[in-house]
Amino acid sequence: MAKHLYLIRHAKSDWSFDLPDFDRPLNKRGLRDAPIMAKRLDLQNLRPDGLVSSPANRAISTAKIFAKELKFPDANIQEEETVYDADVQALLKVINSFPANLDCIALFGHNPGISLLAEYLCSDVSIDFPTCAIAFLSFDVDQWDEISMGTGNLIWFNYPKLV
Repeated sequence: MAKHLYLIRHAKSDWSFDLPDFDRPLNKRGLRDAPIMAKRLDLQNLRPDGLVSSPANRAISTAKIFAKELKFPDANIQEEETVYDADVQALLKVINSFPANLDCIALFGHNPGISLLAEYLCSDVSIDFPTCAIAFLSFDVDQWDEISMGTGNLIWFNYPKLV
């Protein structure tokens, strides 16, 4: 058996409001790109059976747009507080605690954590995640808690400006 992980950086957010970072909404480009990227994910061979997101407005909004496109119930999106402003070790702890019965999970987060996590999990790659980018990783493990440095393989990477 294998485990599969979609790492997704939130869509482009709006800086025009005087809001705390956590509360920033998606901007027009983010609202346009998120459904496009969700459709690209939907065309892949494997769809996520779990969605986990930072509770920050721009991340959870992105997750909800993906959920709608993937026909995944909003109510089943798991908000994980530690994903916001998380470093690699905090993100790894979240991944290691995913339920064993789920084999493919989409994790919605932020940079630099998402980029650094991809590099940590797939030691032979260097990825800079633009907003709304998706990396699809595969792990030859039976349990999420077996995932650690260098155990992942990058299968697919896509972002809005990639045609």
